[in-house]
Amino acid sequence: MDGSNLPEVRSTCAYCGVGCGVLLRPDRAGGLTVRGDPDHPANFGRLCSKGTALGETVGLEHRLLTPRAFARDVGWDEALQLVADRFRETIAAHGPDSVAFYVSGQLLTEDYYVANKLMKGFIGSANIDTNSRLCMASTVAGHKRAFGTDTVPGTYEDLDQADLVVLVGSNLAWCHPVLYQRVLAARQARGTRIVVIDPRRTASCDQADLHLALNPGSDVALFNRLLARIHQGGHVQPDFLTRTEGFSDALHAARRDDPIPTGLTEAEIDAFCDLWIKTRRVVTVFSQGVNQSSCGTDKVNAILNCHLATGRIGHPGMGPFSVTGQPNAMGGREVGGLANALACHLDIEDPDHRTAVQQFWQAPKMPERAGLKAVDMFRAVETGRIKALWIIHTNPAATMPDADRVRRAIARCPFVVVSDITRQTDTARLAHVLLPATGWAEKDGIVTNSDRTISRQRAVLPPPGQARPDWQILSEVGRRMGFGPAFRYRSEAQIFREHARLSALAAALGKDFDISGLSNLSDDDYASLTPTRWPVNGPGADGRLFGDGRFFHADGKARFVPVTHRGPAARPTRDYPFVLNTGRIRDQWHTMTRSGLSPRLSGHLAEPFLDLHPDDALRLGVQVADLAQVTSPVGRGLFRVRITDTVRPGQVFAPMHWTAETAPASRVDALVPGPTDPVSGQPESKAAPVAVRRMQAAWYGFAVSGTAIAPDVEYWARARTTGGYRTELAGCNPILDWEATARTWFDLPEAPVVTVSDAARGAHRLVFTEGARLSAVLFVAKSPVALMRDHVASLLGGEAGAVLSGRAAHGLADAGPVVCACFGVGRKTVAQAIRSGAARTLDELGAAVQAGTNCGSCRPELAELLRLHAPNGTRAQNAPA
Repeated sequence: MDGSNLPEVRSTCAYCGVGCGVLLRPDRAGGLTVRGDPDHPANFGRLCSKGTALGETVGLEHRLLTPRAFARDVGWDEALQLVADRFRETIAAHGPDSVAFYVSGQLLTEDYYVANKLMKGFIGSANIDTNSRLCMASTVAGHKRAFGTDTVPGTYEDLDQADLVVLVGSNLAWCHPVLYQRVLAARQARGTRIVVIDPRRTASCDQADLHLALNPGSDVALFNRLLARIHQGGHVQPDFLTRTEGFSDALHAARRDDPIPTGLTEAEIDAFCDLWIKTRRVVTVFSQGVNQSSCGTDKVNAILNCHLATGRIGHPGMGPFSVTGQPNAMGGREVGGLANALACHLDIEDPDHRTAVQQFWQAPKMPERAGLKAVDMFRAVETGRIKALWIIHTNPAATMPDADRVRRAIARCPFVVVSDITRQTDTARLAHVLLPATGWAEKDGIVTNSDRTISRQRAVLPPPGQARPDWQILSEVGRRMGFGPAFRYRSEAQIFREHARLSALAAALGKDFDISGLSNLSDDDYASLTPTRWPVNGPGADGRLFGDGRFFHADGKARFVPVTHRGPAARPTRDYPFVLNTGRIRDQWHTMTRSGLSPRLSGHLAEPFLDLHPDDALRLGVQVADLAQVTSPVGRGLFRVRITDTVRPGQVFAPMHWTAETAPASRVDALVPGPTDPVSGQPESKAAPVAVRRMQAAWYGFAVSGTAIAPDVEYWARARTTGGYRTELAGCNPILDWEATARTWFDLPEAPVVTVSDAARGAHRLVFTEGARLSAVLFVAKSPVALMRDHVASLLGGEAGAVLSGRAAHGLADAGPVVCACFGVGRKTVAQAIRSGAARTLDELGAAVQAGTNCGSCRPELAELLRLHAPNGTRAQNAPA
């Protein structure tokens, strides 16, 4: 019996900070159908490709289903007592600062709250930090300097009502596609103009009126010029300025700053300044290109200074807008998940705030100073100051800067606990204790999105195996450590009510975060809670803050912050002449623990790559599809080369998603050094100095198999396909017996094999069968293997006869690599629709093949295909087939 007669359950997407509502229906077989919730104010039914594919990611193939301690399965009682004992013993011997928690924006607010309460209120240390430190800590610091507290002033509705949207260090089209579609809808409805400020030409530039390809790290110089021009042209709002302090100092710093470091022409800078100044309703959206910098906090304040000077804040269609990267990064900020914060946006170093929280929690002791931020935390693990470490739903051995150093530090830590949904991560493999946690669609709780909207995540699937919610795991450890009364929680609703009551104290102490209006929710009210934007009580009746000129510094005024261009901490040198930029791709998420399970999502960009400018490629002797070796002062990696003018000469780009589980030679954060912003502690992930050269491979390979392979060669990168895996390979050492090698890789010692070899050309094709069915195939060549990869992958488990050619037989359709992941539409399907004359515009293309009609994040790529394949059009060099 299927689940078609079951009611849909309202929940929230598992991915980015947009916080899209989803409607979930279990299929009674462990799977889900997923569609966008038309009533949720974040997305009104829209979903991106990742959200659309959520139902493909809930299988149990890779799940951690039972607690493990020192490489053996154990019961919960033994595992929890071991964790409690080892933490208690470590604290007794070395003090509370000898232990640490490293947590995640994947946690729900209730999980986060309990973790923060346990560490700061009862262990008595502030050594709890979150992977959100890597993505939005500079925004938090900038908000606090300017506003007195960490407040996002605006709402998503401002994107609908703006006349100008400026995207600064934000590839909104790929990283927050649903918001980008709102911007495009505003463009169509009201003529909203778009400016993109980014060193790369990204998909967000497709509809932009202006793209400013500034040099990495030079945002402060650009916005300082804007501030100077605002004053010079008489566009300062004097009435609003009376609600601020420090304007003259900020203006003086701005006037002294030189825009030359931006690399932009005066004409480009003037065009931007004129457009910004002359457009009253302007929203400046910023994300990781601003935050992930050694001067990220200054970048944030340079943007905020311009909005404060013009009073363009807290009113419809205007304001600075930070968009977050994780589903509950905002919730982590609200409960004090950062090492330098207390719950409800209170300040850890303020004695009145500490006393209020300590008394509310009835806590025995509270830390008086900030704890170790992420980079410093793992340095303390390395030096032995941290002797017991609990990592929850994150993968620092892959995602921290200088990742190899972090991995070594974790491996040497005397006691490491990892709570996660899988044991197959770089970090989980280093743990002494593994605790199976419930995942998305299995747990209940609250998340807060980028515009302060609180939404419910709801469980629709049963917890698999022995998995438990994180708040239960943390609470039980707290009780076993001797803190019983404070951690006797029975439900998520009880925890949320406590959090809401604490927010009333924060509001009384002059802070912004106030959800006290929800503190008396019954369990039934909590279960049925609809999306609600905070504050719930107090100012912000229309959801916006600061339009009335009231801020959260002690005097009620905002602060201008004088800032000056500093540039990246590490600069290119003769040995490392390139600047490496890192970031996300359209259809994958973080380290692919979830999104990598979907064959559809893996079909767009199935392999780690390096974008290299044509001039640099020519100079280096690198061609399309070669492998490039990239080295930095701290590490090295191998990446497939894409030659493109979307990056400028001297700059390269590589995505962040691959780990030792999927491409061990292509871990980007092994290349990123450790400098951080001195205010926020956020690492600089956008400007690593690197060297690039062609890998001298003896052979290249492409394999398709029913099981995952991890061969001992210099390079491999694996991706899911329907029914199996596809793997790219390359090695520096010749292999003499390809059949024996392939049998070992595929674990097929007795399977029948058909081999076609041309030893002189170094070409080999091996097809393994079970009966007449294809079970594995390997193609080898001296140069990058040329074949129809998606077609070959589709043959797995089917008739083996046609696979040797590596191409579709005449008359058989080959859709080509996926362009539209929402509907699984391939590049060749799109090209054929265009060449046939059936589609001359994006709308006609959508009508013909559905591509681009859901989240729209593929539309820039579709537009390029229209240009390339339109009848009588000119095909670009190296254009993909």
